Order: sequence, then structure tokens, then C-alpha cells
Amino acid sequence: MTASANMVAYKVVFFALGCFMLATLIYTTVTDGSPFRIELLTPLATCAYITLKLFNITSQHLQDPVSQLLLRKDHEHNVKCSSIMIGRVLFSTLGIVVLVVVVYTVITDGLPFRTELLTPWMAATLIDFYINVFAISVWVVHKESTWISAFFWICLLICFGSITTCAYIVIQLLRLSLEDPMYHVLLDSRSKHGSTSAKKD
Repeated sequence: MTASANMVAYKVVFFALGCFMLATLIYTTVTDGSPFRIELLTPLATCAYITLKLFNITSQHLQDPVSQLLLRKDHEHNVKCSSIMIGRVLFSTLGIVVLVVVVYTVITDGLPFRTELLTPWMAATLIDFYINVFAISVWVVHKESTWISAFFWICLLICFGSITTCAYIVIQLLRLSLEDPMYHVLLDSRSKHGSTSAKKD
């Protein structure tokens, strides 16, 4: 598949996912009332943001659209080295907190696979979750050097959600040196805009 075809595919997929989530929200609100849960707008905002960014990528950057999507416009901007350490601590803490909450809930309330929990808004929440998993999976495929490792991480994302997301981000941050800009965590190691540590190898 050519670079321009890839770009069209990304635009169509994320636009379609955003429309699907919007339709799900409207349908569920009409049929089951409002849940007053603003977080369900997250995948809609994610898809809208990614689609807008994709439309801003020029034809000269079509060879690697995912890198262009992830790069800052001022990609030479340097961030204080402490931001990498802050990121490591922050995402480690978030991952541990979510893991503790999930384990505690399973112990005290049992597994969530119960008929009474399968409400219309639970279905909307699951759609929300898997759209975000898809968006993160695009990044994981871009980051990983093989399809096997990408598939492994995507399976973990599907099974464990934000616990896996936090663990993956921490691992990527540990691969950066403290002198690297924070945005380098988004890029694959083969990128010409990759980390300074990768350039030295």
C-alpha cells in the first residue's frame, strides 16, 4: 500500500470511528437517558483530533504520516531533562493505582461478567474503551519493530486497558535518556527524529 493510500485509510478509519461513537452516544442517550458521564466523549475527541492532524499533514510528509502525526511542530524544542523522570514516576504510579483498584474490586465485588451489569451505557462504555484501544494500538504498531511484539502489546491493551497503557509508556520512557525531549516517547526507534540515544547507536 502506498503512502498516500495509507494516509487516506487513516483519515477514513478515524473519521468513521468518531462518527460511530457519536451515533452510539446519541442512540444510547435517546433510548436509555443521559448518564452524565463526560468521559464518554473521550473517543470522539480523540478521533476528531487525530483526523484534524492527519488533514494537516502535507504531501511531502506522506512517507511517514504517523511520525508527522506524533511530532510537535517545533520538534527541535528541548524539554528539561526532569520531564522524563516525572513521566516515569507519574505513569508508574497511575498504573499501580489502577491495578490496585481493579484487584480490590474483583476481590470485594467479583468479576464484572454479570448480566445485571450489561446495561446500554455499559455497551457505550465498551465501545468507548475499544476505540481508544484502537488509537493507542496505531501508536504501538508504529513503535514496535516487529508485528509479533505489536500483537503481544495490543492483546495486553485489550485485556488490561490502562494498566497496560501505563506499563508500555513507562517502558518507552525508560528507553530514553534523561536528556531526550519528552515527545520522543511517541516516536519509533527507526525515526530520523528519534531519541538522541538512538542516534548514537
